Amino acid sequence: MYKTVLITGASRGIGRAIACAYAREGCRLIINCSRSEKELLALADELRETCHVDVLTSIGDVSDYAYMEQLFSQSEARFGGVDILVNNAGISHIGLLEDMTIDEWNRIIGVNLTSVFSASKLALPHMIHQKSGKILNISSIWGNVGASCEVAYSACKGGINSFTRALAKELAPSNIQVNAIACGVIDTEMNACFSEEERAQLAEEIPAGRFGAPDRSSPSTAATSRSRNAGCRHSPRVSARFTRLLCHQYDRRARRNLQCLLIIKLCVGLHIPAILVLHGRVDTHFPLEPVRQFRKLHH
Repeated sequence: MYKTVLITGASRGIGRAIACAYAREGCRLIINCSRSEKELLALADELRETCHVDVLTSIGDVSDYAYMEQLFSQSEARFGGVDILVNNAGISHIGLLEDMTIDEWNRIIGVNLTSVFSASKLALPHMIHQKSGKILNISSIWGNVGASCEVAYSACKGGINSFTRALAKELAPSNIQVNAIACGVIDTEMNACFSEEERAQLAEEIPAGRFGAPDRSSPSTAATSRSRNAGCRHSPRVSARFTRLLCHQYDRRARRNLQCLLIIKLCVGLHIPAILVLHGRVDTHFPLEPVRQFRKLHH
């Protein structure tokens, strides 16, 4: 069965690479961007021609809830609903916090964090109804350790990490997995603002000695969304066998046992500075009766 994947911020960088990876697996796509309409339409034409998949394009501001409602209405009318949601859209702001205006703060929070809430909320009715689904949030290592002069961006990504853990707990009884991929420094247009000297200094702090490439993060995204009953047409191709085995074991255990916070650090195999796969943990405060009912139905 073909799966429908919605990817925000898909016109370039990581989002574009993720769209290409899912298209190669035969998935139907809904791809979004806010300004780069020409690039998005060109990508859609390329994927239709080379991968023979159905692609719906949409131009709009993901921080606008009304637009997001419209996007999901179009997706439901075209494909019946979204099976895999990839919250990738994001912007950055580099500068001192004391110089940041409230409008700049609200803008980055709206695009980077509020959009994750909006898309996840609107995707859930279909996922809950079919008792399966995947939500993948593209985060950053700055959400774990913070970055000087990128306070707002770091706050957004830290919020995404906590959002991911909490929602994973909430949706586990419905067989819906929520994960976050926290990439290191990826060579995208967002990081084009750095000078050659700054790029060199950043590269020195990366074990691999260089920035990651966007297309190196997409196989992990596809692998994280794969399970026996919720995958795309083919098993995703992952560049490192160790990565593939870890992701498969993690996904199987998470589905069967509804457990637990698992952090996988994948640096060398995918040639990415750092990447984390996060999952919520069912703790003692979790209502256990729905978990028992879920296990009874699926075993």
